[in-house]
Amino acid sequence: MKKYLVAATCLTLVAGAVFAKKLNNEQKRLEECGLVMQEVLNVPDNIPQELLEKAECVIVIPSVKKLAFGVGASYGRGAMVCRRGETFRGPWGAPAMYALEGGSVGFQIGGEATDLILLVMNDRGMESILSSKVKLGADASVAAGPKGRDASANTDAWMRAEILSYSRSRGLFAGVSLEGSTLRPDDDASADVYGRPIKAKDIVRSQKMGVPATGRHLVNALQKSTPRNESARASNQ
Repeated sequence: MKKYLVAATCLTLVAGAVFAKKLNNEQKRLEECGLVMQEVLNVPDNIPQELLEKAECVIVIPSVKKLAFGVGASYGRGAMVCRRGETFRGPWGAPAMYALEGGSVGFQIGGEATDLILLVMNDRGMESILSSKVKLGADASVAAGPKGRDASANTDAWMRAEILSYSRSRGLFAGVSLEGSTLRPDDDASADVYGRPIKAKDIVRSQKMGVPATGRHLVNALQKSTPRNESARASNQ
């Protein structure tokens, strides 16, 4: 009996190693998005719960890198998850891959990599991001998000913004301005994740799209933290 148990355990470990080895770069990136989101949610003084509960979509971009010092461009790839349903009241849906490019992210020093979390707070912001490449601060308004458990002192800032942005670097967590950067659907990356050509808008708008195995950590972390959309607009529909 023990021999069978040992053999079964070995087979399981081998299968797990083979699965991990077969993951492509985008699938690994999606897994990393889940790890970053979980770590951010575990930070005591992180994204205010009331803002996360009102967000329609969340974008996680791990390890954004600055390509040059000072005014250099920044670049990063990650994933966006939106709530299901026409009014975005449902559970968190399947992730679509996204890329951040362009303007310099001012908080970075040299080649330091930084994790970014973006909250998409309303329909207009979400529609802009789904449609095509958008310039943050021009095509979609963006503001550094307030942090801490109580965001009431910063109500004006987050009520006006379509997107709220946060950074995590060297263990520090804070809001950050991304004006001048561009955000676009990375459909080639989504194809690598899902194994077939698929557009971000089709992933987000689908009510039946399954969550890939590499995206479950990200979706589960959000679902556990904010299972319902608590925004006034959602509550009235």
